[in-house]
Amino acid sequence: MNDSQPIEAATTSIQVPSGAPDAKTRRYDRQLRLWAASGQAALESARVLVFPATATATSILKNLVLPGLGHFTLMDDEIVTGADAGNNFFLDGFKSIGKFRAQEAVKGLMEMNDGVDGVADTRNIQEVLKSGAQWLKSFNVVIAHNVDSVILEDLAALLWPDTHLVVVNSAGFLAEFSIHYREHQVIESHAETSASLRIDQAFPALLEYTMSLPLETMDITDHAHIPYPVILVRALEEWRREREQAIGPSSGKGYPATSAEKKAFKERIRAMMRKFDEENFEEAEAQAFKCWTPTVIPLEVKELFDLYPPSSSTSSSPTAFAGLVSALSQFSQNNPASPQYPSGLLPITPTLPDMKSSTEEYVKLQKLYRAQSEKEKQVFREYLNKSLVDVDDATINLFLKNSHALKVLKGREWKESDPGPRELLTDKLTSCPKEAATHLALAALRKLKAKDKPDRESLKDLLTAEAQTFLPSGTELPEPEWPIASGEIARAPSADLPTTAAFLGGLVAQEVIKMITKQYIPISAGNAASSENDQLGVCVVDLVETWTGTL
Repeated sequence: MNDSQPIEAATTSIQVPSGAPDAKTRRYDRQLRLWAASGQAALESARVLVFPATATATSILKNLVLPGLGHFTLMDDEIVTGADAGNNFFLDGFKSIGKFRAQEAVKGLMEMNDGVDGVADTRNIQEVLKSGAQWLKSFNVVIAHNVDSVILEDLAALLWPDTHLVVVNSAGFLAEFSIHYREHQVIESHAETSASLRIDQAFPALLEYTMSLPLETMDITDHAHIPYPVILVRALEEWRREREQAIGPSSGKGYPATSAEKKAFKERIRAMMRKFDEENFEEAEAQAFKCWTPTVIPLEVKELFDLYPPSSSTSSSPTAFAGLVSALSQFSQNNPASPQYPSGLLPITPTLPDMKSSTEEYVKLQKLYRAQSEKEKQVFREYLNKSLVDVDDATINLFLKNSHALKVLKGREWKESDPGPRELLTDKLTSCPKEAATHLALAALRKLKAKDKPDRESLKDLLTAEAQTFLPSGTELPEPEWPIASGEIARAPSADLPTTAAFLGGLVAQEVIKMITKQYIPISAGNAASSENDQLGVCVVDLVETWTGTL
């Protein structure tokens, strides 16, 4: 094959951009690479309420304002003190003292991105809970920092389950946060595991193309640019045919199973090389495991078929996600577009990973996969049309592209995490004592503040006594984890340190963005389809020893 072409043809085929990227694209270029235009649109349409205007709260907002959050309201009826001016970088130093903390903080935050709508609200949250219930529910996410248990209980009961509640607690160098929701569906989980190329169960067009190549007589340059999936499909099909001649028919589904067979299969691939330096065959040998790794539906996706059975898509008010999963379940049971392998498969991916190949051979292979993907998409559509949901084409394409990595997460209601079931807390004290001790110490401090202003001199003993009430009678707090955690909190029970605020602000904002964009995997209490109930869904931070963990 000759890849050269005249300079005139090469230059005239170049597609020149119609214009330079606009200011918005340039501003958000890096994050658009993470969550694309769909994620950015979701972020820009989101409404977030944060209270009160502490250093941690403003640090969280900073990390939401910079990427372009649509709207935020910062609520706080407190006046700026000297202590606030010293630890909150979004206040104007001593000039802010005596003014409303929310108003001063919003001024500083708005300087970071003039495309964001920010509002300061100087009402008291308790008054709003009594008279502004619908207003509170108008937000997508509500973030509360160091709020006492009584207010949190009322707020959580009001917001559940439609509005996500993020509870953040910190004291000195210790902190934790949790997100409270009933169910969170993620299509774009950005899983590290790529979709299967179905090398072990090749569709007819791919198999026909692969077996038609004259490997022994084709041009040596072309031979060195055959994509590795083609090499593997060819080698596996030849292996199967030889095996059928030796031991009888195997329905075309056999694959090397023993160590000796796998070693011999790799030697077969090496024997197909016509030059010693054909990198595409070396790549095929490295990917040979795909020939004996069966293409199956991931367990987490299978569990979703039970979570959203076909009946859920024909109910009186089905959701789009339920309809998509139901159609996927039916597709996996009967796919006429793949007659040799009609069941047990997800729709094939229309995109290919990078591989050693010429442009011409890569495009040929990609066209085969895209054509098969279109056939299977039509089958999927037929199943989807039987449901009562209306889904646009872009969403269908996105769903099929990510069908191998769908996630549905479950959360806990706040009252179930404050601080958590007794038996589960006991288990966590044994399995992860550092995280559990910090969680219990912060929960104990929150409870004590709700009762009365605790005495600093005896705070450590009060924390221990309060923590014991969360556990079954006779349960001992871990040593030395509990004395360390309770000691740090007793040392600085109300300190909102700038270092902790900055670190915590990044962590919480990251999880909030995951919730808003419905991309990546946020902190959770586990998979919604799982019957296990052994996670609290709490992220714990210790900046004394510099670690983070989850419960």
